[in-house]
Amino acid sequence: MYFAYQINHTGKYDYDLVVIGGGSGGLACSKEAAQLGQRVAVLDFVEPSAKGTRWGLGGTCVNVGCIPKKLMHQAALLGTAVKDVHTEGAVQNHVRSLNWGHRVQLQDKKVKYLNLKGSLADEHTVKGLSKAGKETVLTAKNIVIATGGRPKYPTNIPGAMEHGFTTGLHSDVALECAGFLTGIGLDTTVMVRSIALRGFDQQMAGLVTDYMEAYGTRFAWKSVPKKVEKLPSGALQVTWVDGQTGSEARDTYDSVLWAVGRAPETKALGLDRLNVQLNNATGKIVVGADESTSVPNIFAFGDISEGRPELTPTAIKAGKLLARRLAGQSTELMNYDNVPTTVFTPLEYGCVGLSEEEAERRHGKDGIEVFHAFYKPLEFTVAERDASQCYIKVICERGADQKILGLHFTGPNAGEVTQGFSMGLQCGATYSHLLQTVGIHPTCAEEVVKVGITKRSGLDAAVTGC
Repeated sequence: MYFAYQINHTGKYDYDLVVIGGGSGGLACSKEAAQLGQRVAVLDFVEPSAKGTRWGLGGTCVNVGCIPKKLMHQAALLGTAVKDVHTEGAVQNHVRSLNWGHRVQLQDKKVKYLNLKGSLADEHTVKGLSKAGKETVLTAKNIVIATGGRPKYPTNIPGAMEHGFTTGLHSDVALECAGFLTGIGLDTTVMVRSIALRGFDQQMAGLVTDYMEAYGTRFAWKSVPKKVEKLPSGALQVTWVDGQTGSEARDTYDSVLWAVGRAPETKALGLDRLNVQLNNATGKIVVGADESTSVPNIFAFGDISEGRPELTPTAIKAGKLLARRLAGQSTELMNYDNVPTTVFTPLEYGCVGLSEEEAERRHGKDGIEVFHAFYKPLEFTVAERDASQCYIKVICERGADQKILGLHFTGPNAGEVTQGFSMGLQCGATYSHLLQTVGIHPTCAEEVVKVGITKRSGLDAAVTGC
């Protein structure tokens, strides 16, 4: 039997919008409409499956789709990771295989490899010295210097060289080392003279170190080391000055690792004989946009050159482009703007473009708009891990186009997330481009394309729900 209804709509409607279906799409539509002042109702009723299965509000994705699927995927990944643990001690074996691989590639590409220490005799002549002291002379149309830097020790601190060792890198690697040492169960302390992650966005740096402290890494803030002494027990006693109180403090450790950067070994290259211009403060080689030095036919790139990012991918790309130009095959210059990077701390931090401080310096506080969000990675939910420091910040020009100036992300797989968005910045991405991008669910990266709260508004930036 069928019933026909005819409803008189001459009066006022009960609602401006009725949505049938309380899944991801229906909920999003209804909440957006309500936020825009509409009177909205949602109808949702789950018909039991053939086996009698029912579920709550949220549709397929939340109840029997994306969310439980991803969490079970995460559980399986953890199971696989446990099986992989016994192989993770073979780091040095892997590094040696890479050394060998580079030698094989040079041979395959017909590049002559010489295990010699090189220095410049003139703009077309290189002298190579073997371990045994034998000298070999090579001449070339062009000479490229790509010798990077060598680890520094704080030689002004008694006992630093005798009782410590060095990564030769900076504060980001110090935090990375402290993170994995803490992660494998070692009691680790980081001594910070001034600020953590110098050169990075300082709000993000604070989130990284806050997470590390909660994770178990100790920090000695505003502290300056004074001396390192070896005790009869073999332990190393470190004495430092607390910059906040001015008092002296000391503690004992098994090992001391210095992360005070690298210095370019320009003195050993014979550059002074050729009057190759150096930056007196850093000792690095002054170069032009085409990596040229002050002497014709001599070029330099990578960490040895002034004003370049100390990053492997930039050196690789710059080296390839330089080779093409010198071979007359291209005129393309290396673009050092919007180079992405990631700090592999326990809570990973990825960034591309300007920090908030630098954006303010260039455009003024009122010339930028900062969109941000605190989110909770799905991987953290069932494990009940604290996600207080999982944060996204998109810095834009404040104006019609709202061009993106910088993007910052703390959370799982930060490098993978940042790598993808970095191409957008190279293409001149704007905030509207970001909002037009469809997210991949459920991922942390999708939260980037949904950021809608500005710092200026003062509204709560915590993400709730999907």
